[in-house]
Amino acid sequence: MRRVVFNQKGGVGKSTITCNLAALGAHAGRRTLVIDLDPQANTSRYLLGAAADAQHADAPGAAGFFETTLKFSMRPPKTADFIVATPFENLHLMPAGAALDELHGKLESRYKIYKLRDALDELGEAYDQVWIDTPPALNFYTRSALIAAQGCLIPFDCDDFSRRALYGLLEAVTEIQADHNAELKVEGIVVNQFQPRASLPQRTVQELVDEGLPVLQPYLSASVKIKESHEQARPMIHLDPRHKVTLEFCGLYEALTQPRGRAKRAARA
Repeated sequence: MRRVVFNQKGGVGKSTITCNLAALGAHAGRRTLVIDLDPQANTSRYLLGAAADAQHADAPGAAGFFETTLKFSMRPPKTADFIVATPFENLHLMPAGAALDELHGKLESRYKIYKLRDALDELGEAYDQVWIDTPPALNFYTRSALIAAQGCLIPFDCDDFSRRALYGLLEAVTEIQADHNAELKVEGIVVNQFQPRASLPQRTVQELVDEGLPVLQPYLSASVKIKESHEQARPMIHLDPRHKVTLEFCGLYEALTQPRGRAKRAARA
């Protein structure tokens, strides 16, 4: 299963959600690949720690992969050549880097929008799950991810700006479905930084549910432990398996990957 985590608004937790759900899959024994398409490379730093800062333009990664699509070669490198191991068993990464910004215009002008999908097709059954983190913009990299994916998760951080942006975002996904990827489905909206005792988050999320939007449960609580997880470059399942937020990620992962769990949570909503 290939999933993209997408929102045009920054700071909504795309990298946190991507890495923690991927880490849970890997922890459960599934061969898992994370693809980081955001030039800020937060996902890469989260999973590689200090080693991410050693990634250069000529090192394996997403920038190297896309650069090869601009050159003709009788023997092009394999997609696996741009993937690196993380410190966590079963979890691999195609890291991002600042060079993605430099390549963006060239890739867009030469319409390499299907290359990521082709690359994942090439990997075949090498991975059980693929998670793609995207930049906070509807640009070439995000469109490439939406075309390559089967499922789309939308992080939502419980404020009015996020809600207003949500409708345009859903329209953009619908356009990709119609023009490029009929298999793409919005699996759900992931409520992040939720504060159950505050009235605004409760009201905002309930309005989404009342509108019939696919809001996933459980909601992810706000916690300083997530910042510690970032700092230590250890997803929550490895940092504190019994923490409340870890258990929420576990419930969310189950809702996405287990049909019974998904049906149960949909019924509650």
